[in-house]
Amino acid sequence: MKIQIAAHFNKQTKDSKKELVQFHVKGDDEKKPELNAMTRSVVVLNIEGVEQALTTEFSKSTKDAKKTVLEFIVKGDTYSEHSYEFYRKAGSDVVLEIAESQMSIEEFRGEDDEDHEERREGVRGKVNPDGTIELEDKDQLTLEDVAAAGDKGGPVIPDNDDDLPF
Repeated sequence: MKIQIAAHFNKQTKDSKKELVQFHVKGDDEKKPELNAMTRSVVVLNIEGVEQALTTEFSKSTKDAKKTVLEFIVKGDTYSEHSYEFYRKAGSDVVLEIAESQMSIEEFRGEDDEDHEERREGVRGKVNPDGTIELEDKDQLTLEDVAAAGDKGGPVIPDNDDDLPF
């Protein structure tokens, strides 16, 4: 399914994980039933006269007495220098083409999904009520082990700011 609508490229916002692009539908195009059918799916956005298209998640469509607002989420690593022409149209009236994508929401979100728990390197353990920590990995060095290594000719770790060389 593919539709063309007259819209105003209202805004573009970006944070570390995702980017949001928002359009206000103009005229009778807001009555097109295809808009509702494609909501909450992955779509390809193209602006007439711009070579670069964007693959986005059509996150929501809201309608009030004055306007219909379409919001699309672009993955944080998707935008680049080649999409510059697309974003130059922000703040202007455009002819927007919205086409269904073969990609699923899960494929689009990938590891950027907010529900996805990211595995991180670091110390694993349990914090006791007294503030001490019991490490899961018994081979993990503690600060006491490192300090003891310094006493035995290992690397010296300063115990206060006076020991720092600068």
